[in-house]
Amino acid sequence: MGLLKGKRILLGVTGSIAAYKSAIIVRELVKAGSEVQVICTPSALQFVTPLTLGTLSKHPVLDALVKDPEAGVWTNHVELGLWADLMLVAPASANTLSKMAHGEADNLLLTTYLSARCPVYFAPAMDHDMHEHPANAENIQTLIQRGNIHIPAESGELASGLEGKGRMAEPEHITSFLESYLLESAPLREMKVMITAGPTHEPIDPVRFIGNYSTGKMGYALAERALQLGASVTLISGPTHLKSPAGATVVNVHTAEEMHAAAKAAFSECNIAIFSAAVADFRPAQASPEKIKKENSVPVIHLEKTIDILHTLGNTKTGQIVVGFALETENEEENARRKLVQKNADIIVLNSLRDEGAGFGGDTNKVTLLSSNKTVPLKLMSKADTAAGVFDFIIEEFL
Repeated sequence: MGLLKGKRILLGVTGSIAAYKSAIIVRELVKAGSEVQVICTPSALQFVTPLTLGTLSKHPVLDALVKDPEAGVWTNHVELGLWADLMLVAPASANTLSKMAHGEADNLLLTTYLSARCPVYFAPAMDHDMHEHPANAENIQTLIQRGNIHIPAESGELASGLEGKGRMAEPEHITSFLESYLLESAPLREMKVMITAGPTHEPIDPVRFIGNYSTGKMGYALAERALQLGASVTLISGPTHLKSPAGATVVNVHTAEEMHAAAKAAFSECNIAIFSAAVADFRPAQASPEKIKKENSVPVIHLEKTIDILHTLGNTKTGQIVVGFALETENEEENARRKLVQKNADIIVLNSLRDEGAGFGGDTNKVTLLSSNKTVPLKLMSKADTAAGVFDFIIEEFL
């Protein structure tokens, strides 16, 4: 689904036998593309080692407010609380749940919890009788009433040998719960996004083509971001060496004609259409069916224009939000605004080859977002962050 990709997650581990499952939770979250920072209570370290959790998360495990008393080095729990997109306490013991409910702050996990501005999820883990005790049930309800999100315990065999409710939800159930909950509040939930990406290759003969330097990185970053925002994504891609975004429907094409046919088929069903592909402007009027031999005279290749996909589909839109890309070398904003009108687009994302770090090939981009009444320049940033900026603009201005 992709909703956890790029999320910064604080995982709080407490003193419960279920702490051994926290290693699996870390693995599942990292596999989903999250950045995970683990915080352990002192008692959690009796059940699971920092080496295991640190190796899996690729971050040293935090377990103390003071790192080095002699040097005066401490762990800034406030910064941790601001850093995270979400906090997950799993397993959440009865002791930690009580302290969370009553505002106690006697360890790093609790001080971070009290500082967190992000959504906090908790997955209780304890024996059945402890789970059902009115004091524990009241603590859970208190946390829910305060806006914390409860991942209910499951029933089954417990560490005591008894059967009943109190088992921490299985790691895969926890990650599924997080994705489902994130989807409920995702701004592009139930929306369909179509994105074109990469170059097109217009054949000269069976082994040569007219193309450009586009790698598709920007379009693929847009697809990843749309998935994170809960959208159903159709990615129409020219030839690239990039890995397909998990969860997207990918349609591979080579020529402008093929890209137009695929985009036309998806356009009527989408809510947002982003034309980020670098479509070749010209193609050979007639491709040779055989390889052109260099021993022959130098060939003359007659070119013809390819179809303007953005113009063609933009002028047939029936409520879609249409986003086009413009790569300019002179009179950048003037040319981009002309395209905004001519192609009946809602947004033009302007690239200037004058800007270092922008354009084809690299991992960064610097763009300006233009709508009919607004111009928003973005600073030089990664293409992933640029994609986030594009969607922020779409959501703020049109949704």
